[in-house]
Amino acid sequence: MILKQIIKFRRSLASKLIVTVGLTLLITISTWAYFNVNYQEKKLMNNIVAGTDRLTNTIKLGTHYAMMSNSRDDINQIITNIGKQKEIQTIRIYNKNGQIKFSNQPSEVDQLTNIKAEACDICHKTDPPPAQLELTERIRIFDSSKGYRLLGIIGPIGNEPGCATDDCHVHPEDKKILGALDVVVSLADTDKEILTAEKGIIGLAGIVFMVTSTIIFLFVLRFVNQPIRKLIDGTRMIARGGDPGKVHVDQDDEMGQLATAINQMSTEISQKQAELNKQKVEYQSLFEQVPCLITVQDKNFKLLRYNDQFAQSFDPKRGDFCYHAYKGRNEKCVNCPVEKTFKDGCTHYGEESGLNKDGSEVHWIFRTSPIKNDQGEIIAAMEMSLDISQRKQLEDKLEKSEKKYHEIFNNIPNPVFVLDMDTLDIIDCNDSVQAVYGYSKAEIINTSFLNLFTEEEKNRYADSLKTKTMLAQVRQLNRGGLTLFVNIRISPAEYPGKKVLLVTTSDITKRLEAEQQLIQASKMATLGEMATGIAHELNQPLSVIKTASSFFIRKIDRKEPIEEEILFNVLHKVDNNVDRATRIINHMRQFARKSDLNLVKVQINDVLHNAFEIFSQQLKLRGIDVIWQKEKKLPRINADPSRLEQVFINLLINARDAIEDRWGPQVIEKADKKIILKTRSAGYKVVCEICDTGKGVPQAMADKIFEPFFTTKEVGKGTGLGLSISYGIVKDCGGTIQVTDHEPKGACFILTFPIPDKNHETNNSAR
Repeated sequence: MILKQIIKFRRSLASKLIVTVGLTLLITISTWAYFNVNYQEKKLMNNIVAGTDRLTNTIKLGTHYAMMSNSRDDINQIITNIGKQKEIQTIRIYNKNGQIKFSNQPSEVDQLTNIKAEACDICHKTDPPPAQLELTERIRIFDSSKGYRLLGIIGPIGNEPGCATDDCHVHPEDKKILGALDVVVSLADTDKEILTAEKGIIGLAGIVFMVTSTIIFLFVLRFVNQPIRKLIDGTRMIARGGDPGKVHVDQDDEMGQLATAINQMSTEISQKQAELNKQKVEYQSLFEQVPCLITVQDKNFKLLRYNDQFAQSFDPKRGDFCYHAYKGRNEKCVNCPVEKTFKDGCTHYGEESGLNKDGSEVHWIFRTSPIKNDQGEIIAAMEMSLDISQRKQLEDKLEKSEKKYHEIFNNIPNPVFVLDMDTLDIIDCNDSVQAVYGYSKAEIINTSFLNLFTEEEKNRYADSLKTKTMLAQVRQLNRGGLTLFVNIRISPAEYPGKKVLLVTTSDITKRLEAEQQLIQASKMATLGEMATGIAHELNQPLSVIKTASSFFIRKIDRKEPIEEEILFNVLHKVDNNVDRATRIINHMRQFARKSDLNLVKVQINDVLHNAFEIFSQQLKLRGIDVIWQKEKKLPRINADPSRLEQVFINLLINARDAIEDRWGPQVIEKADKKIILKTRSAGYKVVCEICDTGKGVPQAMADKIFEPFFTTKEVGKGTGLGLSISYGIVKDCGGTIQVTDHEPKGACFILTFPIPDKNHETNNSAR
């Protein structure tokens, strides 16, 4: 039992932590002890070397004077006295030949030492010997005959001037080294001290290791092993399905955090398991209740499993073949999708037909998917089939409906285009396109709708087609290059796979021609109504010309001279009146000319003045005052000046007739016969008001006054087309026209035109 626990403990994380930490601690402490021992040894040796070196220098200093005076007794005495110290083994002085001349051991004196010996080789390994050596180079450590270590330091004795006598020793000046001093001391005490230090350090290291190891062991058992056991027990309990939150570790460290995390994981696992169980139930319910046929088959096409829908539809039996169960076959299908799935492991889908229990034909769309085990091997195949019999019926109906739609589409009398919303390319069109434009479907499909416009107008309509729903009186070209006027209606629509524009065009060329004829007839009628005024306008310059010509004839007949000044003045008046008559005639000719609508930027004050000039004399004869209230610097508007002038003339005629209906045609001094002409700018619009002091327009007639053939005049005095044509002209210019009451009595026609740009272009004319 104990052995089993030991083995179990050896395999535990705690034992591994203890061993790992223990080895780390052992290595750390051993390393510390090793380096500490070396440090202490080195320190002691450095001290003994330094002491020995000081002793050597002391001996050299002590014997220096005796050597200089060649006092051998003094030298021997000094060496003998110093050599009596306990740690000193030998003190020797060698001459240059290696002969011991002085020693604390008298028996060694005069002995010749081998120059290759360790002590001598320090200096004599080079020839000549060096004059100076570092202390580390002069040291040797060796063993004595008794087994303890010795330290020797040898130092050179240099040649110095001033020896005592010539008979003693006289050395040449080039002789640098005369001998050497060799001091050998015992390291026995030092070694004992080192050994004691080593034992102390090792003992301390052992104690530290044991104490630390014990603390670590107890720490691991308390804060690692016990929490881990609790975590293991709790995790096993969680694995067995135990209640979450049962792992308790009373620590705030990572172990406590791990316990908390395990408890959270347990809670989440329980929640996920509950959710998984719920999903399992839902999946089972979905599998059974999904409104399609689901089967699971083996490689032999036997039914392993199927849902309720399949069971209700065909009453299969376990182990029945799929092709027999719901396809009424005795052998597998020729192109079996399940067989393909088993072969390639891919999903297959398509359509197939079969028979219901009642023998009726049924259509399905199917999809097969492989079912694999953990090794990736296909063990079964799932086939899902959806009844599309109703969809098939709807497709047949849809096909018939599409044929009907195409028949209707192609029989619409107006051209209909289907355009790509981005490129404006023609995707489809009806047969009416060929009747109006002359292009067949094959010729026009996949071409740009913009090709039907003139080159100058392509860019303008490219944006308008994408942003507007209606384009009026658009100029287009047919296959033969002839101009067509059409109204275009645009509506966004959905087309298979893309967004399109459904464009319907209406050919209004003939209608516009009729309107042109009507406008021209209206112009001629207006000229007819203006005949009296025009006659008066032309009568004045003709009278001047007639008077001048009579004056010249009379002078010529009488052969009377004509003064140069009189001649100049008369001719000048004739010239001015001829110009005036010419302007009136040209103006009338231009007004009466038939022309298409041509919008240009015009100054509304100028057009209003042109209309008034034709009419001014007529109004003057009837005693009608014209009051001008105009803004001089008005922005320009887009309009056809000729047709806009026709509008103003029609309104002036109506104002004249309304005043005459109220006051009569004769000049009455106190009659309030006035026509007020106002122009002004308001925001991004230009407003023109033509008001009169006539009988006014009854409120009940205000909504009908612009309708064709509606008139308030007596029979024979009006066609009822003037205001209707004026309404159409103003609308073509992008403006509006309305009638209101003018106080105290009378009518006021208000025309409003948009300003084509924000720059508010103005005309600086002072008219």
